[in-house]
Amino acid sequence: MENNDIFIGCFMSIGFNPKLSEQDFDKIDKSFSPYIWQEKGIRNKLTFFKYEKYGSDLKLILLQFNVKPTLLELQKLKEIESYRSKEKSIGIPIIVNDENFFSKSESDRIQFLKNSILQKIDLLAGVVKKKKLDTNMSLLKADLEKVLNEF
Repeated sequence: MENNDIFIGCFMSIGFNPKLSEQDFDKIDKSFSPYIWQEKGIRNKLTFFKYEKYGSDLKLILLQFNVKPTLLELQKLKEIESYRSKEKSIGIPIIVNDENFFSKSESDRIQFLKNSILQKIDLLAGVVKKKKLDTNMSLLKADLEKVLNEF
């Protein structure tokens, strides 16, 4: 699959903390990335979504998982990024930290990810309405709920 075929993509970044050792960084990565990148991860659940089913004004939704961002990074994050009309894309930051993810059980971690994505899709619906985009958000949310329930 080519990148331009992806409608809902995933991106992950770990906060820049100079106090983190390489081992700490690897531990964080190994604790979180399987939820996104492994065979049963979120990204693979989303590969079958095609923008044409939902409209033509939005071609890429990028779920940006910000893992343990620093205070400075948190201050710069928006709840949802601005719509990029040239690219027909939008970024959706999701903050992942000790309180909402790493200190939780497996089932609570999965529930957090599902809830976070669906809450952000609700925010995206507001942007779509404000910008008068043709994206069918109720269909997208219903399809996402089905897929995420299999996660």
